[in-house]
Amino acid sequence: MQPQYPFQEIEHATQQGWATKQTFRAVADSSKPKYYCLSMFPYPSGKLHMGHVRNYTIGDVLTRYHRMKGYNVLQPMGWDAFGLPAENAAIQNKVPPAKWTYDNIAYMKKQLQSLGFAIDWSRELATCQPEYYKWNQWLFLRMLEKGIAYKKTQVVNWDPVDQTVLANEQVIDGRGWRTGALVEKREIPGYYFNITGYAQQLLDDLDKLPGWPERVKTMQANWIGKSTGVRFAFTHAIQDASGQLIDDGKLWVFTTRADTIMGVTFCAVAAEHPLATLAAGSNPALSAFIDKCKQGSVMEADMATMEKEGMDTGLTVTHPLTGEQVPVWVGNYVLMTYGEGAVMAVPAHDERDFAFAKKYHLPIKQSVAEKGEGGIEKGYAIEAWQEWYASKSGYCCNSGKYDGLSYEAAVDAIAADLHAKGLGDKQINWRLRDWGVSRQRYWGCPIPIIHCDSCGDVPVPDDQLPVKLPEDCVPDGSGNPLNKREDFLNCACPKCGAPAKRETDTMDTFVDSSWYYARYATSTVASGFNPDVMVDAETNHWMPVDQYIGGIEHAILHLLYSRFWWKVMGDVGLLSSATPRFARDDVCREPFANLLTQGMVLNHIFSRRTDKGGIQYYAPEEVTLVHDAAGKLTGATLNADGLPVDFQGMGTMSKSKRNGVDPQALIEQYGADTARFFMMFAAPPEQTLEWSDAGVDGAHRFLKRLWSFAYENSEAIKAITSRGPVLLEINNLSDSAKAALRELHENLKQANFDLERHQFNTVGAACMKILNILQRINEPVLKSGYALSIDISPRALIWANGLSILLRILSPICPHITQALWAELGYGDDILAADWPQPLEAALVQDEIELVIQVNGKLRGSVTVARTLEKAAIEALALEQSCVQKFLEDGASVRKIIVVPNKLINVVVG
Repeated sequence: MQPQYPFQEIEHATQQGWATKQTFRAVADSSKPKYYCLSMFPYPSGKLHMGHVRNYTIGDVLTRYHRMKGYNVLQPMGWDAFGLPAENAAIQNKVPPAKWTYDNIAYMKKQLQSLGFAIDWSRELATCQPEYYKWNQWLFLRMLEKGIAYKKTQVVNWDPVDQTVLANEQVIDGRGWRTGALVEKREIPGYYFNITGYAQQLLDDLDKLPGWPERVKTMQANWIGKSTGVRFAFTHAIQDASGQLIDDGKLWVFTTRADTIMGVTFCAVAAEHPLATLAAGSNPALSAFIDKCKQGSVMEADMATMEKEGMDTGLTVTHPLTGEQVPVWVGNYVLMTYGEGAVMAVPAHDERDFAFAKKYHLPIKQSVAEKGEGGIEKGYAIEAWQEWYASKSGYCCNSGKYDGLSYEAAVDAIAADLHAKGLGDKQINWRLRDWGVSRQRYWGCPIPIIHCDSCGDVPVPDDQLPVKLPEDCVPDGSGNPLNKREDFLNCACPKCGAPAKRETDTMDTFVDSSWYYARYATSTVASGFNPDVMVDAETNHWMPVDQYIGGIEHAILHLLYSRFWWKVMGDVGLLSSATPRFARDDVCREPFANLLTQGMVLNHIFSRRTDKGGIQYYAPEEVTLVHDAAGKLTGATLNADGLPVDFQGMGTMSKSKRNGVDPQALIEQYGADTARFFMMFAAPPEQTLEWSDAGVDGAHRFLKRLWSFAYENSEAIKAITSRGPVLLEINNLSDSAKAALRELHENLKQANFDLERHQFNTVGAACMKILNILQRINEPVLKSGYALSIDISPRALIWANGLSILLRILSPICPHITQALWAELGYGDDILAADWPQPLEAALVQDEIELVIQVNGKLRGSVTVARTLEKAAIEALALEQSCVQKFLEDGASVRKIIVVPNKLINVVVG
């Protein structure tokens, strides 16, 4: 055993041993409880970052802990490999996205392996592999057959320079993020998934997830957004160029505040609404305004904060209850893709409508008021917005027959009257929208549809799947290169055999990540996963995922789409044979039983304004920190010139702000175990972690101290482990040794509790405390007159026992050093095969306890007594104490004595 901690040597050797033995290969075994631990798979961007290291270390700690507790464990890994970053890199570097992606996967895999994660690499997958995305295509076709997938025209952001569709977040101030070209709104056909048909189920099943953070379930529920209201129509006689009534003469809207219907003073429609299009045909100014609206964002978050703008169409519609003519405006805040593409505007009771009406001098009519002692207050002017105007606690006013009705009563009465007229009824509405999955991009899963002039859109037959994506295309920014690939584009129609064209749209990459967890759980053969099925009987063994781990940024769409996809897999019969226990009221209706959302990794941010007003960022290693007299960080200077730089505080590690830390450099300098220990010790998993070079040094010093302790006492410990189990009677220990042993097992008990609640930082602290305890133990260890019957050191016996505990509870966090010491000190060949330690109840028992003494409920002192002392003796002993006697000097008498076992004695005098 080397005297210095040889972290590089032992980490390499340990990892080689795991690989040779295939230690982490998972095999379904119903004789053990199963534990499926999964961290969200990474995008192969090129290098791991510290967020990856933290995420996967959390999962690895849980994986190893459950394995040592006797579980059959699966921890797989793969790559979320399709997507836009690869195309952008391809344009920049002039290489195919496939080459860039596979090169990055190879490098990042080596990084993951260097961290010693207990991953079953035999189940590795990449979503860009045909054998994986074949099943995207296969299930898409099943969904198409059942009507869950369908085609419709969609409004998209079109970049006329790149000739491609942009996501909402890629439109900045109306321009393409890369080209700067003015973005156009275009209507093009695309495929959708009917996720709204699962809205109620997705909402209800959140109650079946007690292992999810409440804030994530709330975020999901809010995104689904169930609301009960009234859908009704304003009638009109507006005709199109052919003389047909537009939308059958009805302008439909949905409202959750039907009680305010008598306060409607205008309607607002989206720029793409048929009424807006008609009005724009004879109004150039309106046409220009509509074009401007079409260049804006369609993100709801932007809608909420953008300046509200509008223009009168000159058209009117008829109020369904009053018969009054209501003007129709185009509003830039109304989305055609949300609801009916039109809203009723009640400025008196909606803050957005109020601001719009004040800006354009539109009428404001109050229809709800507070009910005071004098009854309904009517007709007072609304000059400034008041929160109660939007409250449902008021009563109808200025509303004719509905005056005086509360919210619930008014909604019921108004819905009934609209229903009688055939113009509306109560309806449940959802914020959730159907999932548009068509992307006019190259690097993604091809949509398995063939376009035939005679047969229309024809699904690709199952025996022709997968439709393989050519991997040698190099995008140049001039649109989807698949449109230029004749060998991909041209094919024969599966129905009639005539020449046809393949669909060149690819699927949203959220599809790839919505079911990868199930593919991991599928049985494997020599060449990889079972090639004949999407999932199989082994899925039944592993699913659902017992612990899912990932960032809070994925709390909505990824998790929602995954939950939807898993339910669809059941509903198309895919899981009925593979998963017999799959039932609607079973947790198996949800893919992830427990969810942990880890916090971000933060680091200092340093910058300086450039001569042109921009911001230049500097890496932490490029600056020298400046502290005040109290040691607080106040600033920094740039090493290159010695001049000050701006200290912007702590922020999320990012490439753009140059405040990241290279995991590979950290591993090479300190070792994987140090990186892992720091990541777990610095903060609880759900909280943000502030990077600290001093903290990393501290973690490394602890591991070196552990190694040194083991080295210095290795011969004494091996003398004990070589004999097999040697028992040391606790009753024969000296008082100091007994106290040390009790403290050791108290830390073990706390560590076990903290592991169950995922508080790994305090587990690391417990390991440090145990090492401190072991280093403090000195002779004499045994009571006077007692000697061991064998020729070994009693102190070493406690060392061997304590170090065995320490190595096992540290093992999930620092697997390399603990495995090396476990084998070197003779505990066994494989620490993963060892039983998880449990505290000895006998060691936790205290012979003596300290009781607090109170007089009339106030603390006066304490007394140490034998743990088994009788109550009467405790009372007598308390009365002998000087802190009690002084209250009895003036003739006061003891009225009663209250003894709270193991805690306190309260003497009541009077």
